[in-house]
Amino acid sequence: MKILGIGVDIVENIRIHKSLKNVNFIKRVFSSSEILLAKKITNKKSFYSKRFAAKEAFSKAIGTGFRENLNFKDITVINDKLGKPSFVVTDKIKKIVKKRFKISSFNFFLSISDEKKYSVAYVILQKK
Repeated sequence: MKILGIGVDIVENIRIHKSLKNVNFIKRVFSSSEILLAKKITNKKSFYSKRFAAKEAFSKAIGTGFRENLNFKDITVINDKLGKPSFVVTDKIKKIVKKRFKISSFNFFLSISDEKKYSVAYVILQKK
């Protein structure tokens, strides 16, 4: 098992909070399942800030940023029953990783955290 990429991102929460006032920002950056889940969350600033940082860190871990037809909505952050975050690995993501790294079996590991002013995400892409 080899590490293929690492990505980290930090977001100033107030910046995302201001952007949330723009409905187009939400629709452009977050998947429909993330938007639906956010409706149940009290602290939307934290919810969206952590996911924004995770998406940025993801794009850095694969080494492309938001190129090669990858956009924010292609990356969905989910949580298991205990709250552990992970990504939904779609066919589009599989195709991008396969093209870039010439592999078809891989894992993403995600850690996200926040404080009052900042949210941070760390992503590791590992070959199985």
